[in-house]
Amino acid sequence: MRNILIKIEYDGTEYHGWQVQPNGITIQALLQDRLSQILQEPITVVGSGRTDAGVHAWCQVANFHTASLLPCRNIQKAMNSLLPGDISLTHVREAPMEFHARYSAKSKVYRYQLYNSTSKPALLRRYVWHIRRTLDITSMNDAVHHLVGTYDYSSFCGSGDHCRTHERTVVTASFRKEEGGPLVFFTIEANGFLRHMVRNIVGTAVEVGMGMLAPEEIPVIRDKKDRKAAGPTAPPQGLFLEEVTY
Repeated sequence: MRNILIKIEYDGTEYHGWQVQPNGITIQALLQDRLSQILQEPITVVGSGRTDAGVHAWCQVANFHTASLLPCRNIQKAMNSLLPGDISLTHVREAPMEFHARYSAKSKVYRYQLYNSTSKPALLRRYVWHIRRTLDITSMNDAVHHLVGTYDYSSFCGSGDHCRTHERTVVTASFRKEEGGPLVFFTIEANGFLRHMVRNIVGTAVEVGMGMLAPEEIPVIRDKKDRKAAGPTAPPQGLFLEEVTY
């Protein structure tokens, strides 16, 4: 038996997220179907974590077990010939049997993209949240600074989350504006994320950027541990899983 590690890049626009669902096409389901076809055995793919419908990945990490002796380079070539154009295996290699894409992960990095302009985006519309009002990036950075550390992030947790604990450790969180352009990038690294956590943080930070909330209100919102205290959920298309560290 072999343990195979794969890295996947995908545009999540047309999919119902990562995890297999009874209704709707998902990334995990497509990978399992194509791998089972190539390796001639039932394959179960384990991802580093779920991404919601419409969310993208620069580098999702997953692993699966197989009895096949097919070389990794052949698996990658065959998979990329069978997968649709919006999903690509960028890396395939053997891993130790104890490696687990989810439980071996030390941290994950997400990036969220905002398009801050009165003009609407055309080419980037599937990969950004369009905000017409001018955002105060300094205030937004002051706000998310209060979320760096180990806290209970219940105020930023979406409904339907079944995690045993809502405590996570955020290592970094910051906004950066493209010089001379409309793009604003939010990058956050943590040892784990709750359902909609990044999107809820971004939605709250945007309210700060618009002057609807003060940065000093963020720790109050955080400590209330109540989703109703925070801002709206940012739309999914601006979110990318950027990196998983092991």
